[in-house]
Order: sequence, then structure tokens, then C-alpha cells
Amino acid sequence: MTNLFGRLMIDIDGFNLTNEDKSILSSKHIGGLILFSRNFDSYLQLYNLIEEVHSIKENIIIAVDQEGGRVQRFKNEYTKIPSMQDASHYAKENEDKDFIKDLAWLISSELIAAGIDINFAPVLDINRNISSIIGNRSFSNDILEVIKNASDYIDGMHEAGMKSTGKHFPGHGNVIEDSHLELPVDERDLQVLLNEDLKPYVKLNDKLDVIMCAHILFSKVDSKIPSFSDTWINNVLRNRLNYKGLIFSDDLSMLGSGNESLNNKVKMSFDAGCDMVIICNNRIGVKEVIYHLDETEVEQSEKISEIKSSKKINWNDLLNDKRALATKEKLKNFKELK
Repeated sequence: MTNLFGRLMIDIDGFNLTNEDKSILSSKHIGGLILFSRNFDSYLQLYNLIEEVHSIKENIIIAVDQEGGRVQRFKNEYTKIPSMQDASHYAKENEDKDFIKDLAWLISSELIAAGIDINFAPVLDINRNISSIIGNRSFSNDILEVIKNASDYIDGMHEAGMKSTGKHFPGHGNVIEDSHLELPVDERDLQVLLNEDLKPYVKLNDKLDVIMCAHILFSKVDSKIPSFSDTWINNVLRNRLNYKGLIFSDDLSMLGSGNESLNNKVKMSFDAGCDMVIICNNRIGVKEVIYHLDETEVEQSEKISEIKSSKKINWNDLLNDKRALATKEKLKNFKELK
């Protein structure tokens, strides 16, 4: 089997694959599948869905946003996760230096047990109580606390056998607007960003396996959003920060990514240097993009294989694991999880 992966990550609607899903997943351009709450009913159903996906294609990255708090796609049998802000407060108040790492290890282990390759976490945004979409998804309003907690979180992910994703590059915490619905504009210049929102990316550079770009216009840096920007991806991320890992767009169906056609958005992302692009909630658009990529002969990527998880974890063993049980015991202290 080759290590070549398609460069599109897409979604599906249900608990199992339709014939159309199977046909689309078979395209050489599909290299990723992101799952949502609508795809989850139970651990066994999720496991079987992922097995079904792998029966169609082995070279595919299965992803999810399982951050905790407001953003937790899998619940029921999965451990209820606090927001990272609440987790950070707990660790600090209780002087528990291992809590964030243990929590990330548990989250990652539960996902790997079902066949998930990557969790799009941690959030590296700074919470300035401005953003309508970030808020307590961030570890803190203190940059140093964000860096420390994110570093511990990544260590926990890596101990479990899962790669990390820093998001939303270069920072989503200083704008009010939700980029799912509109394009936010941040008027700070690059030097200010390097001293503030970009610091987690600078400090955690060697630990980050994936960086996901935000749909925000930084008007004093470039006229394009980061996913479409050679300035952001090559000049800043690759050259100035010397980042060597993978770069993903955020969902190109989000309104913050602009009014261009999906074909153009995909082309601009690839031209700028994105390794993989995400398209959700737009099946017609996905079909058009696949047809267009067939015509333009876009090559597959071997680099994407680096984030494919090779770890195997038994769900039943995890239920009785001492580290997992100890972490779950600490989570009983979180009122919002009861």
C-alpha cells in the first residue's frame, strides 16, 4: 500500500455510509473524513462506521473536534469533558500539574479506541472576552498560561499516540464576529501579533503536528485570509516560524472564507501552501471540486500519512485503566459535567 493521501477532507450525514458516500470516499482526492455529533450514537456504532470507511479506503484521516465544553461531538459513553478554560482553572487552583496532560491523554485514548486519527485540538487562541465563538474554548486570557497548558495537552495527546492540531492560526481571540457566519477583520500589524497571539505558535512550533488556519482577514498583514495567503503560510509560518508540520484550512464552506467558488477556494488554498482543505455541509460543492481536481491532475500527498495514528487501544481495557479512572474521578469536581 502506498502512503499517498488525497488532500480533501469532507463530512457525511449519518450513522453509516450511503452509496453516494462510498462513491465519493473512493475518489483519490479524498484523504480525510471529519465526524460530527450527527455521526455518533454509541461507541460501537462509531467503531463500526470507521471500520466501514476503512473497508472503502485505508489511506484516510478520520478527524473530529472533541475539545470539551461546548465543542464535544461524541458524548453518551464518552467521558464528559469540561471547557479548557475550566480545566485550566481546576489545574491551577488545585496545583495539579498533570491534570491537563492526563485529560488530553484520556480524550485522545477514547478517540483512538474507536479508530479516530486526529482530534482538532488544542485551541491556541487567547481569550480576551471579545470573540463570540472562542470564549471558554481557550485555556486562558494569559498568553503564558495558554502556552503552558497547551504544551501539557499536546504531551498528553502524544503519550496516547495522537497528533496535535493548533488552531486557529494566527489567532481568533481578538475579533467579535463568528467566521462561520461572516468574515472578521483584525487590524493589528504583524509585530503586535508576533508579541501576542502568535506566541503559542512560536513556543510550541516543534510540538505542533498540524496547524489549522483561521478565516480572518488581518488587513495590515495581507489582503487574503491565512488559508489563501502565501504571506501567512510561507513567509510567516514556514520561513519566519520555521514550521515543518502540516497546514490545514478551516472549513471552506464557512462564510468567513468568502464568496469565491469552492473550486477557486481550494485552488487558492493549495497554491498558498495548505496540505489539506476541509469542506463540510456542501455535498454538491464536493462533487464539483473532485471533478475539477480530476481535470487539473492535483497530486496526492505523502506528508499527510504522518498524522495517521498507528496506535491500537482496546475500549474495554481503557474503561479499567488506572490513569483513566483517576482522571475521571477528578472530573467529578466539575459541577457543569453533572
